[in-house]
Amino acid sequence: MSMPSSGPLSGIRVADLTSVLLGPFATQILGDMGADVIKVEGPEGDTTRELGPRRSPGMAAIYLNANRNKRGLCIDLKTKDGHAAFLKLLETSDVFIHNMRPSAIKRLALTYEDVRAVNPKIIYCGAYGFGQDGPYANKPAYDDMIQGVSGIASTQSSLMGRPGYLPTVIADKTTGLTAVYSISMALFHRERTGEGQEIKVPMFETMVQFHMLEHLYGENFNPPLGKAGYPRAISRNRHPYKTKDGMIGVLPYVDKQWRAFFTMAGRPELMADPRFTTIDARLDNIDEVYEILGDIIATRTSAEWLADLDAANIPAVPINSPEDLLHDAHLEAIGFWKSMEHPTEGSLTYPGIPTEFSASPGAVRRHAPNLGEHNAEVLAEIGYTDAEIEKMTSAGVLHSRST
Repeated sequence: MSMPSSGPLSGIRVADLTSVLLGPFATQILGDMGADVIKVEGPEGDTTRELGPRRSPGMAAIYLNANRNKRGLCIDLKTKDGHAAFLKLLETSDVFIHNMRPSAIKRLALTYEDVRAVNPKIIYCGAYGFGQDGPYANKPAYDDMIQGVSGIASTQSSLMGRPGYLPTVIADKTTGLTAVYSISMALFHRERTGEGQEIKVPMFETMVQFHMLEHLYGENFNPPLGKAGYPRAISRNRHPYKTKDGMIGVLPYVDKQWRAFFTMAGRPELMADPRFTTIDARLDNIDEVYEILGDIIATRTSAEWLADLDAANIPAVPINSPEDLLHDAHLEAIGFWKSMEHPTEGSLTYPGIPTEFSASPGAVRRHAPNLGEHNAEVLAEIGYTDAEIEKMTSAGVLHSRST
């Protein structure tokens, strides 16, 4: 599957030396928005190629779902010819992104100084575990480790009775989003000034900012006006509530919504309860407030509550499982789930692009590439002859799924 490029990043080439999820998620978004993303892998391939169910070797589910809208180049950068070819690719690229540790990228001679020497206008984005000026600079980092050190796992203690990881790779994906907006801003700066630059996106600092936005709380002030931790978010009673026949999510928030909720619940006396009269009072008594809310929700069925709460404009939703999302009425109505015929993997389902652009919409133009699928195509574009490409293949500089 291939379509002409469209989207706000049409005409931008991205040399993508990332793996696992942080970087591939970021570059997939850039590809969705029209960029020409060249996914560069070593002979062993991205580790996610073997992560999850698959129909073919190296084409597992998580890889397929994070690598659409890319072309695949599999090249051994540790060889002289492979390194030289990659530098030629960088000469034609607008963006270079990697998620290797500083020591590893230095060994490959692909630091910002190395790359800037061949392309001064390039946007060079390094996604790291930790900022490069502190004692953690060279520590390895995976999502679980960053959830732990950033305080997210500890905050879960309020709900679980012990520290715990969120059941999603939130650090990888949030840092990937941060890389996307950082690259986009750098491209905008270059558009105005002609100046390239280096961007460093650390997972740890990104997630501390993300986590502590609300949880810094009383520690915002010097001296502190209370402990860190936003009480509503860490209340032990903040969870989906049981109904007579299932569970729903419900959140009366402003005063008007609470008054409407108590009226429909037949509990008007609670409108005068000092624990409920203001948002400050509710926050001071949040555990009790949510316990009472849960007791009331348990008195009716899910369908009854959802109908009444929607009518009163009180936020309420069903509790969807991952499987439920594939048949969610809203997602079906907007055509969110897409189908793709992959040339080797058959029919696939994947999520659509969530953002809408009135003038320059993104699109899904390409399937996730097989290992080295576009070796010849990409190298020909940067000046290599068929004979040179064949020689590099025979010498083990280039690899593909079939070699």
